[in-house]
Amino acid sequence: MDRTTCSLPPEFWSSPPVSAALACCDMPALLDRVRRAHGWTQSDLAAAVGYSQSWVSKVLRGVQPLTVDQVRELSRRLGIPAGLLRLGDAGGDDPTNRRDFGKAVALALLPVPGRTPVDETTAATLTAITGGQRRLDATTPARDLVRGVVAHVELAGRLYALAGDGPPAAGIAAALSEAAGLAAWLHADMLDIGSARTYYRLAVDRARRAGHDLLAAYMLGSLAAFEIDVDDPALGLAHAAEARRWLGPHPHPAPQAWLRAIEALGHATARRDERSATRALLAAERAVEAAPPAAPPWPWVFPFGAAKLAGYRALVAVRLDRPDQALAAFAESAAGPAAGGAAAPKQRAAVMLEVATAVRQDGVRRRDPDRVDEAFRMAGEALSAGLTYASERIVQRARRFRREHAGPMTESVREFDDRLGVTFG
Repeated sequence: MDRTTCSLPPEFWSSPPVSAALACCDMPALLDRVRRAHGWTQSDLAAAVGYSQSWVSKVLRGVQPLTVDQVRELSRRLGIPAGLLRLGDAGGDDPTNRRDFGKAVALALLPVPGRTPVDETTAATLTAITGGQRRLDATTPARDLVRGVVAHVELAGRLYALAGDGPPAAGIAAALSEAAGLAAWLHADMLDIGSARTYYRLAVDRARRAGHDLLAAYMLGSLAAFEIDVDDPALGLAHAAEARRWLGPHPHPAPQAWLRAIEALGHATARRDERSATRALLAAERAVEAAPPAAPPWPWVFPFGAAKLAGYRALVAVRLDRPDQALAAFAESAAGPAAGGAAAPKQRAAVMLEVATAVRQDGVRRRDPDRVDEAFRMAGEALSAGLTYASERIVQRARRFRREHAGPMTESVREFDDRLGVTFG
């Protein structure tokens, strides 16, 4: 028999032990599974891959390190689908991917007692990775980060499937929900609306499977804010209402205030419904006043106090074309205690465009070209940040800012048009 051409059935690669080895890039376990499936001895395996029996024995025991090229060669000779290990053609893969994969192989060759695919530490490990990726989002273009985040979501999904009904499953489902939420946020920043919705829905579903009502409410609230932002406020309001139901009859004030603030923004965006928006803001204000001094419950890692609520009041006022109220609320928000330090550049640019909108509204109403100039200078700074960090969301908001202007054609407006002309050709 020609061992180099002896293929295995497709179901072999999706079996739990093999899926676990592929997920963890555990080459010793994978090679041993292939050997057993063929009914080979170690000598047979050595003959199939073209190495000595002693070398193969060391690999299977996890004491013989493998290079990326050796992993690729072993996979080719044994018929292991390269896509399952994300291996490119020789010489054609990204050097960064080669380094990252080399690290993964090195880690996989460390002794793993029992080679259990999931245990009580798996969820915490996945969550820590998501936390690191979230910190990178502050200063990294979404398109540079998204591939790694999506791969992490896929890995978490495989590990969740392997957990079955075991004790680690709920924690892994929650970790998968967080990872999917980050993937949704990155796709939203790239204006990949369909993918963003898909990952938000995955995040909500896995939070529910984890039995974590607060996490489900958080992901639903995030989805609501996303729908409002992409001009489907009616759907956003429906998601926000469902999220509040997941909070239960006696919700913690912080998530309650946040969801009410999102509802207020939805009402202001959907129908310029000032009465409903005001009612929602008053409910958020009551929740803020009732908030205990202790930190809010996870996953609300940020406090939602008077300053945060003032920011939402400002956004609502912008949507309702109330520039005086908006600017006063923005000032109150900026004067409030900082939560977690300075805002990330993309977040700061988004806020700057909202402030610029209020200033522009004020300038047009007062027929003050200097105020209009000031607004477009601020919008120009936000546009620069959007281009620097490749945020399609910020760039498209800058374009919308320009489309909504029906006032005087000032020098700053012309400069802004020139910037947009260069950007979009």
